[in-house]
Amino acid sequence: QVQLVESGGGLVQAGGSLRLSCAASGRTFIMGWFRQAPGKERDFVAAIISSNRRTLYSDSVKGRFTIATDNAESSVYLEMNSLKPEDTAVYYCAADTRLGAIRSGANEYGYWGQGTQVTVSS
Repeated sequence: QVQLVESGGGLVQAGGSLRLSCAASGRTFIMGWFRQAPGKERDFVAAIISSNRRTLYSDSVKGRFTIATDNAESSVYLEMNSLKPEDTAVYYCAADTRLGAIRSGANEYGYWGQGTQVTVSS
């Protein structure tokens, strides 16, 4: 069983930056970030495979967001730059221990954090 604890959300003006962190209680194969705006489905944002640092991004954040993991491979970070009002959502950290390809489906992650609110004002 892996527990995930997120931190770093908040309120920022458009064009600003925020950094989200997620600490895992155990080793994982892959960690990612999803987000959910009110009335919308939970969408994939980014993912990273801990062992080889391979990354995947959604088109909506590519070039603005960067996902990274620490040397212990127990934490994942999401550096968010050039934030837009449409980035406003609850951001969830996700992880899985099953080996395989890098993946973006919410049903492919078995562990989830509690979520952290990111609000971008215009």
